Amino acid sequence: MDILLFRDLERLRHTGNFSQAAALGNLSQPAFSRRIKSLEAWVGATLVNRKHQPVRLTEAGTQMLEAGLQALARIEQERSQILEVQSLPDKYVVTFGAQHSIGWRFYPAWLQALEEAYGPILSRLRADDLPACMRDLRNGDVDFVVAYARGEGPAEKAVDSIVIGEDQLLPVCKPAADGRPMFDFEGEGVKMPYLRFGNTAPIGRHLEPLFAEHGISEHLRTVYENAMAGALRIRARAGEGVAWLPKSLVLPDLESGILVRTGDPAWAVDLSIRLFRNKERSNRVTRAIWSFLEVRQSVSLLAPG
Repeated sequence: MDILLFRDLERLRHTGNFSQAAALGNLSQPAFSRRIKSLEAWVGATLVNRKHQPVRLTEAGTQMLEAGLQALARIEQERSQILEVQSLPDKYVVTFGAQHSIGWRFYPAWLQALEEAYGPILSRLRADDLPACMRDLRNGDVDFVVAYARGEGPAEKAVDSIVIGEDQLLPVCKPAADGRPMFDFEGEGVKMPYLRFGNTAPIGRHLEPLFAEHGISEHLRTVYENAMAGALRIRARAGEGVAWLPKSLVLPDLESGILVRTGDPAWAVDLSIRLFRNKERSNRVTRAIWSFLEVRQSVSLLAPG
């Protein structure tokens, strides 16, 4: 039995007319009628009430059409997956895009933990600013983007995200000889030399609510700007000013005493680290990774404490 006969039956239900249904299938009416009769012969029941105009499916016809369309959908789905598997190379390389500050320390540690739990994957990293990373994600040039966010992150119809880590922006500077911060915000009218994220760096925008709430901006004097946290870190270590930098990036410096925290302890800004994907540009490899991470996140949310 030709399973595509169910498409013919669907066209007949839609049009209620043999001639119109035949035209939709690029068939002559006699050929179309023979196909419907062959389906009825295979089922062993009348599927079309020809006495009624427009023609209607019988109860048996409706039942068989529903079953046939479900079978066709399953077959087409399986065929699509088989073609997708064949189109992928044997060893697919998963491409991650990440903000520079995440690529320094968080990403390598996170990827290692992922492979230990999920299994080895071939991957590459493209470090760039966030707008470029999201553009590459939309275009399908990267499979995932790892980025800082507060809340859900960038809102785009085809893009969804999942939390994969936490971080903080901490105010840090070089210590003085006595180990205290070289710049400590003490005293009236003090203007701290400020090492600032440039306007093209979205990470700097996470500081705006903090600065507005505590009036911090009036105590800062910008002496250097850069979109890369690593460049600000170098300047901070050289004693050129205060910078709010990711804890994951500067933790080794804090532990060794090369940098120290300054300002009020409440001036830390909590951030989530999210993994973004473009749902419209996925494949079996990236979907498997995403499903694994979703399950792991669900388990962690349900865990006590």
